[in-house]
Amino acid sequence: MIYIFLSVFFNAILFIILKLFSRFNINTLQALVVNYITAFTVGLFFTDETFEYALLIKKKWYLGSVLLSFLFITVFYATALTSQRNGLSVASVASKMSVIIPICFGVLLYNEKLGIFKLLGIVLALSAVYLTSKKEEGAWSDLKNVYFPIVVFFGAGSIDTGLKILQADFLPENEIALFSSHTFFMAFAIGAIVIGINVIKNKTKIYGKNCIAGIILGIPNYFSLYFLIKMLDSEVFESSTIFTIHNVAIVTLTTLVGIVFFNEKISLRNGIGIMAALIAILLVTN
Repeated sequence: MIYIFLSVFFNAILFIILKLFSRFNINTLQALVVNYITAFTVGLFFTDETFEYALLIKKKWYLGSVLLSFLFITVFYATALTSQRNGLSVASVASKMSVIIPICFGVLLYNEKLGIFKLLGIVLALSAVYLTSKKEEGAWSDLKNVYFPIVVFFGAGSIDTGLKILQADFLPENEIALFSSHTFFMAFAIGAIVIGINVIKNKTKIYGKNCIAGIILGIPNYFSLYFLIKMLDSEVFESSTIFTIHNVAIVTLTTLVGIVFFNEKISLRNGIGIMAALIAILLVTN
């Protein structure tokens, strides 16, 4: 349970930092790239193995790590576009409702059981995610904008599913730190190429405050991934239960953080969602 708590905690920290980006006019892409190299560096302190790329290529999890790094960048951009074109609530709901994807794969690949109480809890959890996240109306003014929430939904679900498969079948416990560092390093490399193109083609400038913001973001970002994998590795609950608890707890906690620290108003719908989330956690852990 401690790993679930720590993963949820660091995800909440990420929420606070990202929320502050707009207040201080931070360039999110630049901060994100610096965040990845920071997370990579932090990871080096938690692994006993040497980061030698020639040896990493031979790891069973190498290809999965590379694919995940592409997903990190892609889902981030899709989430940003969804927020801009459809509204923050649409992006949040699309991301957190994706929990249904790893749950389904857990049942199909690892023969996890879905009793009546757990199934009811999962359905209630999905409802809770929607009710808790819903704060504004999403604008569907252009049919092509529907594509971005779809990418967020399947992308976020694929990341969670990929992490579960890698943890269960390819990733030794003593290589979790190394795997996390490599995944962040590859995400940094991809993001650096994108920024390089922007600098050359669009004459984009890189500002120091964006780098500082990226460093601040990178530390909790590393631990959010590290403890997510440790959470899956603990096997206290089946993955369907863990992902339900994890996503519902993140939505509920970040909602409370928004209320306490950012003076966000909570509607009756949000309140019902929080109560539904608590009941859902009790059901899936029964």
